[in-house]
Amino acid sequence: MIIILSLSLLIIMGSYLYMRHPKFGKAPSGERLERIQRSPNYKDGKFQNLAYTPNLTKGYSMVGIMFDMLFKNHPRRKPTDSLPSVKTDLLSLPIDSNLLVWFGHSSYYMQIAGKRFLIDPVLSGNASPLPNTNKSFKGADIYNVADLPNIDYLVISHDHYDHLDYETIMGLKAKVGKVICGLGVGEHFEVWGFAPEQLIEKDWNEEIALDNDITLHTVPGRHFSGRGFTRNNTLWLAYVLQTPHQKIFIGGDSGYGSHFAKIGEKFGPFDLAILENGQYNVAWQAIHTLPEEVIKATKDLKAKRFFPVHSSKFMLAMHQWDEPLNEVARLNKNEIPMVTPMIGEVVNLDNEQQVFKQWWKGVK
Repeated sequence: MIIILSLSLLIIMGSYLYMRHPKFGKAPSGERLERIQRSPNYKDGKFQNLAYTPNLTKGYSMVGIMFDMLFKNHPRRKPTDSLPSVKTDLLSLPIDSNLLVWFGHSSYYMQIAGKRFLIDPVLSGNASPLPNTNKSFKGADIYNVADLPNIDYLVISHDHYDHLDYETIMGLKAKVGKVICGLGVGEHFEVWGFAPEQLIEKDWNEEIALDNDITLHTVPGRHFSGRGFTRNNTLWLAYVLQTPHQKIFIGGDSGYGSHFAKIGEKFGPFDLAILENGQYNVAWQAIHTLPEEVIKATKDLKAKRFFPVHSSKFMLAMHQWDEPLNEVARLNKNEIPMVTPMIGEVVNLDNEQQVFKQWWKGVK
């Protein structure tokens, strides 16, 4: 009993000390917390989704999910082959070209209206606070911070580790102009050495006027947040990026809900909708869209074409690694143009007729 208690105490103390590492960020405090508490979306000590959003679907339990994940066979959760990719030289791209380059999962670089945007970059090869516990797939991590030009706007959807990566952010510090994020997320950035004047923190349904007549609107998602044991002390966002000539929906993570139709009514039609499609399960359907719901969301948003992301880099769910792309392509039936670049392939944001291969076919 003494040995068991001693080991338990050591584990608790070790966990406490490890979680003091800067990578875990910091909970909002002071004036930032006071602003959060004034938000209409903050109730009972945490941010709330617009609709009832259970952590797990009725009939499922965390014990059952963990047993399923640990002890049942789920083949092909990660590819054995190296993923095909293209190493585009980002430093030499003409700034007047409107384009997007995907880095896998939900990380991508955009040039639009003469400005450079970087969305949810995770370039360290690991989507976990524990080293080497959720490593990127072979061939999916061909870019690093050194490959990036200076960034005008670093845009963060929420503070989960597969969207906000400490190692990547620290490497980017000297290259970033402004950081745009949800309420509370700025506390992490200040702890990591970013200046307060670099940070633009917003609630849902706010507007940010950027340079070159670009407007960024913040809109709701249906998800959650947190980097430690506390959930929902920072806000998760989706964005509408609007220029005089284009509108792009930057979806972040979100379960399906009526908010997509409301965003479509207010801001649509969209030239492109970037929507999460991967790491889903019926057990947590309220916080991640299933492939059939991605199609619904695209139609709700009145999008001319859509780009399914949140796949092809990290193993966070039990489905086969290529199931998200296979399923959304099957269900779409070529009805809505799909943007499916390889990692590193240039997407021309001005060319709605650009054709993409189903690059994942034949990859084991």
